[in-house]
Amino acid sequence: MIQVKKPSDSYTVMNELVLPNDTNTLNNLMGGKLLHWMDIVAAITAQKHSNSIVVTASVDGVSFKEAIQLGDVVTLEAYVTRSFNTSMEVFIEVSAHNIPRGEKYKCNDAYYTFVAIDSRNRPIPVPGLEPETEVQKAKFDGAIRRRQVRLVMAGKMKPEDATELKAYFTEK
Repeated sequence: MIQVKKPSDSYTVMNELVLPNDTNTLNNLMGGKLLHWMDIVAAITAQKHSNSIVVTASVDGVSFKEAIQLGDVVTLEAYVTRSFNTSMEVFIEVSAHNIPRGEKYKCNDAYYTFVAIDSRNRPIPVPGLEPETEVQKAKFDGAIRRRQVRLVMAGKMKPEDATELKAYFTEK
């Protein structure tokens, strides 16, 4: 029997404080540091979903919308949007909170893909996913197209075989 989980089963929230060592010469959080934190929260989420060790397979759709400043509290929220045979797509949304000014704002978001592995570093099956909310259902439906884009760009799928992706652009 294949196990099926809900996004809330593996939902993860992580908070970080932006310290001087995390910033560039403009006192903004360095992008690489943010990507590091995003990888951690996404990996924790994928591990919770798969109950196994995971490795990062891809990072895409990273959007840097607002600079995060020295002293801000960064909140990273992540959940699995869809699972495939051995891989999972995780969506991460990042917001910052400047506590003295009382300002909260969305800064970044991204999709990370992880593969579950066994003790010999071989891919293993992961549980299915049953989205609950309308937003989760939309991300679940879009995950197949994002996956096909990743596979085509990596040379692992021929563009003509990306049927879901082609259908998205030809329907209407």
